[in-house]
Amino acid sequence: MTSEKLQKVLARAGIASRREMERQIDDGRVEVNGRRATLGDRVDDDARIRVDGRLVGAAARSAGERQVIAYHKPTGELVTRHDPEGRKTIFPRLPRLKSGRWLSVGRLDINTSGLLLLTTDGELANRLAHPAWQMARDYAVRIYGPVEEGVRQRLLSGVALDDGNAAFESIQALDPGEQANRWYRVRLREGKNRLVRRLWESQGVQVSRLIRVQYGPYEMPPRLREGQYQSLTPGEIRDLANRVGLTDTPPEASSAAGRKPGARRSGTRERRR
Repeated sequence: MTSEKLQKVLARAGIASRREMERQIDDGRVEVNGRRATLGDRVDDDARIRVDGRLVGAAARSAGERQVIAYHKPTGELVTRHDPEGRKTIFPRLPRLKSGRWLSVGRLDINTSGLLLLTTDGELANRLAHPAWQMARDYAVRIYGPVEEGVRQRLLSGVALDDGNAAFESIQALDPGEQANRWYRVRLREGKNRLVRRLWESQGVQVSRLIRVQYGPYEMPPRLREGQYQSLTPGEIRDLANRVGLTDTPPEASSAAGRKPGARRSGTRERRR
């Protein structure tokens, strides 16, 4: 009988990311077969695991439950489950699950819109966001006025920020001509807080709008409107998993998410208006 690290099993079950599960284990919130778990514990399929006293069922722990959706986040929504100030969050809009919960792949701040990937697999969420895997993040950025070549070169070669050096991998002008407000497409491979805005602001350039349009190999579906979600196909999920060294996604796993009233289905994809 094979065994796996406890935090990996719980992350795959969608309880939380692997790093968060390590913290919860260290805080004494996890039990295995009636005893307090410790970091480094390994479990097999028959282990009885409880988190905060609640049993983690075998179905939730199965790798076959992996699902991924793309959500078009509007500005004004937070990527959190609970906000002390009572502001809107993304989670009420998402499809209901029979087990586990949705975990975001990184975050978008309240003033940034666009593509947000969410999965029921905490290990997949952790790897897709981890710097070691160098997932590309593409944004459409609207700024005021032209960008001088010296500014562009500095942003590509790297600038010093409070938390270290950072740079764009590419900067592509999307608006020809002499408009006052111009759009650029930029790419980076880091997920630091407000990094796109901070890079531009380091050069005295103010960002007036920011939209994430691509994460890794996955681009925002052109017909996915703000506030809608769409299930990734089995092939898209396998591709994402393979890119971060997870090769155990079965062909059937992707679109088992429950539908809310009014949600539409097109093939294996779902949307919510």
